[in-house]
Amino acid sequence: MSPAEAHPGASDAPGALAWDIADKVVLITGGTTGIGRATVEALAARGAHVVFTARDAALGQTVIDEVTAATGNPSIEQRQLNLDDLGAVRDFASDFAADHPALHVLVNNAAVMLRERRSTVDGHELTFGVNHLGHFQLVCSLLPLIQASAPARILNVASDAHKWVRGIDFDDLSATNGRYGGRRGRQAYAESKLANMLFTRELAKRLDPAKVTVNCLHPGAVRTRLGRDTEATRFSEVFWTVIGTFFTTPEKGAQTTVWAATSPELTLVSGQYFAKSKIASPSKKACDDGAAAKLWKISEDLTA
Repeated sequence: MSPAEAHPGASDAPGALAWDIADKVVLITGGTTGIGRATVEALAARGAHVVFTARDAALGQTVIDEVTAATGNPSIEQRQLNLDDLGAVRDFASDFAADHPALHVLVNNAAVMLRERRSTVDGHELTFGVNHLGHFQLVCSLLPLIQASAPARILNVASDAHKWVRGIDFDDLSATNGRYGGRRGRQAYAESKLANMLFTRELAKRLDPAKVTVNCLHPGAVRTRLGRDTEATRFSEVFWTVIGTFFTTPEKGAQTTVWAATSPELTLVSGQYFAKSKIASPSKKACDDGAAAKLWKISEDLTA
């Protein structure tokens, strides 16, 4: 399905192809390693003003130095963001809006996957709290700036991992039932990726695509640190080293994100799921409007 077919009339709308990433302000969460790092460089190479979030300021500065040298674009900056602290997310958004007159593209890229249950500052299970609630709060807090910057785009990096589960367990969002462990950790991750997609679906219904589009995407199986950072056993390191040889590079994994952020033909295309730089079909659970509306209400309550 072409973008025009996905959104009838898109190609005929005035200014539908008037999109150029050069000089636009882009914010990417989780930009120091993996797909995020590759996205920072790719968009900087295309002339965007790129802001990325980093937990380690020294590593963030290394990224700035390397990307500036590689692209010749000095318009790159880092900012600290703790997605596991909703108050910090709100403060981040307020400070960002004070320092930047516009935000044209928001890429919600940061994610965690754990082997043991941990909690956010606000007491939520960490995977759900970071991968969904933190980004939900970030979008809601930055939305006035994004809308004022129209045309603008919001991109949620989801995953085909959303197909691993039959739905979101709304009765156990805190993941306290039963033993956590690796299997429950993967389930929590899959549910958080499904949440990304349901959030995208509901938000797209609430926004005018002529001003702000919101889409989600699957980057592919990529060699990153995801799933390793809290796995301190030698077995886990060997496991990821071996299985990682079958995964693609972060640069290739970032291609769909970069395409979704830069492609003029995606103007007015909203509420879609992308994979391999084209519109893809998500699971039926990701298209459940009732679940999307329920998740939105619960997310509002949990971030209030």
